[in-house]
This record gives sequence, structure tokens and C-alpha cells, in this order.
Amino acid sequence: MFEALKPQVPDQILQLIQMYKDDLRAAKIDLGVGVYKDATGLTPVMRAVKAAQKLLWETEVTKTYTGLAGEPAFNLAAARMILGDSVPVDRVASASTPGGTGAIRQALELIKLASPEATVWLSNPTWPNHPSIIKYLGMKMAEYRYFDAETRGIDFHGLITDLGRVAPGDVVLLHGCCHNPTGANLNAVEWAAVADVLEARGAIPFIDLAYQGFGDGLEEDAAATRMIAARFPQVLIAASCSKNFGIYRERTGILIALSDVKQRATVQGNLAFLNRQNFSFPPDHGARLVTMILEDDALRADWKAELEEVRLNMLSLRHSLADALRDATGSDRYGFIAQHRGMFSRLGLTPEQVVTLRVEHGIYMVGDSRINIAGLNAHTVPILAAAIATVAG
Repeated sequence: MFEALKPQVPDQILQLIQMYKDDLRAAKIDLGVGVYKDATGLTPVMRAVKAAQKLLWETEVTKTYTGLAGEPAFNLAAARMILGDSVPVDRVASASTPGGTGAIRQALELIKLASPEATVWLSNPTWPNHPSIIKYLGMKMAEYRYFDAETRGIDFHGLITDLGRVAPGDVVLLHGCCHNPTGANLNAVEWAAVADVLEARGAIPFIDLAYQGFGDGLEEDAAATRMIAARFPQVLIAASCSKNFGIYRERTGILIALSDVKQRATVQGNLAFLNRQNFSFPPDHGARLVTMILEDDALRADWKAELEEVRLNMLSLRHSLADALRDATGSDRYGFIAQHRGMFSRLGLTPEQVVTLRVEHGIYMVGDSRINIAGLNAHTVPILAAAIATVAG
């Protein structure tokens, strides 16, 4: 049987991680892996998470299974954090999943189950796992223009033009905030225009909300998702708690499916069914911690304060890098870095220049020149700027 297997193409980022580990240079810089890091290079456990873990250890009395869709308390608390009061509760079906990736996979499985002929539209570029999972499931896929390689901003005319070709019933995947890999985000006016086009085309929005709280603030980053949720009769939202709670290895995510009241029970039953087919009961530890934090006023306040510290640190690094590149290159062509939001930005370097940065300067980034801003600190910002000025001019 195994003789028929073909080698799989290695994951680009995982390859980069291993190359970084194998590099013996002390001054190397890792800007590839997409996790938040503090100034010491550590991905810390947040204060509220530590406090919740201690309380859970003291009070937990069982490790029995959760429900197929996860614990209702987590689903309710996470949905409230994401949706606020934008939609009535009786429109919301939800299921806990193993991370945001699990939520995306379950959403695509639900689309395939409900409308197997639907085309899923992705931004160009997008997170590589989006097209990878769609191809694996054998689903139809198309792209809409998103990023302008010259301005390092959004190709809004191209985006609107391409979305105008979406067929009724097609699904359009949108990054709710902090676009990965570009860091370029729609403003409120642009979001409204996108919603107008999707509404006119009869499309179904599918929002990937992986970085709520990392861009402009916890509530601000949910604004576009809430607007879409309120305007459309059917919406899919795949959200992750890995980043904003710093619990990457706990694999905590949620899939939300919005429908009308009459459809909700059927949709909820299908979410539970899909969980059963893929992994039965979802993991609970991370979900339990999130629930405890969101339901406790003191823990929630401390979590929000630390999340804001994380966001402001990345924003400060963005401004510092843009300033350092201006000084090193004598131009403002990297000013977009300060305008982008979230962990990522695409610098516009060639693959050859990326290789040169790695080989000659020990600076690791993805081949399309996407960097993780959170991989920098006050010491490495000028080092990166000087290296880019040397390699790219």
C-alpha cells in the first residue's frame, strides 16, 4: 500500500524553521514562523492564562468528554467576543475546533456538504493552508486580486472587479483583520463596498479571523466581521484563540455558522456531525481557559490589558522598522510597514534577495519576503534595516 504514496512538497515555513535551527550563527534572526515573540524571543504565557490554569488545576474534577460541538459555555463566550451584539443568539450555530485551522477545515467540509458545486474565492495572496485544504478536498477554487505589489497596499479596483464575477452561492473567503501574508487591510469604507458587491452577487461570506486584537484593538478588529454578520443571512466565521490568548499549542478555535432561526438547528447538527467524522470531541483545555478568562471580570481585564501591550509592541516595531529603513535607504519606499497591521508584512524583496539575506546575514524570512514583525526587537530592527539596504539598495 505505502509503495503508492508520493513524496509531499515540504511546508515552506516548517522548512525555514528547521534551517534556522540548523544555523549555528549566534546573530541569526528568525522572521519566518508566525508566532508572537517578546523582546527576548520568547512566546510568553499570558498572565491571565497562568491564573486561569492555576484555578482550573485547583477546581477541575473530571476529564470526561465534552459535547461533540464542544462546551456550550466556550462557544457562547467566544461567539460573544467575536460578534458582540451584532446578531441575535438564535441565528448562531457553533462548534469548538482544534485551532483556527480546524475551524477552516470544518467550514470547508460544511460547504462541500451543503453546496458541493460552490466555488471558494480566495484573495491573492492568501495564507497557503487555504488553497491547500481546498485542493485536498477536491473543491472548486478561484482567486480575486487583493495586493498591489507596487504600492504594497490593496489593489482595490482589481478586488472589486474580480468579486463582481462571483456567482450566486459561491463562497468568498475574507481575512477579518491583519491580512496574512501581506498585513494590508481594508478600511471601513472598503469593507462596506465589498459587502455591497457580495450582497449584489448573492455570495456567502466566509471570514477567517485569526488575529483579533493584534491590529487596531479587540473591538476594532471585529468591526468588519460584525458588519458582515449583521448584513448577510448566511455567514461562516473561522476564528482562532491561538494568537490573542497566546495558547498556540492548546489548539483552540471555533467555527461559527450564521443562518436564519429555522435553519439553525439543522446547521448545528451538521457541525456536530462533521466534528464526529473528523475528531469526535474537540480538545477542551484551551477552550476552558478562554471561557474562564472571558467570564471573569478580573481575568478578562488583565487579558485585555496584556493583549493591548502585545498589539502596541508590534505597532511600535512597525514604526521603528519603517524609520530605520528610511534612514538606511534614504527613501520612503518602506513606509507601508507602519501602515500595515498585525504580525506580517510583505517587503517586496525578490526570492534571490531573500536568499542573500539568509545566507550572508543570517536573516530568515519566507521566500515571498513576508516577515513576522513580532520576531524583531529594538536590537535587531537596525540590523535588519542595514541588511535590506545592502541587499536591495
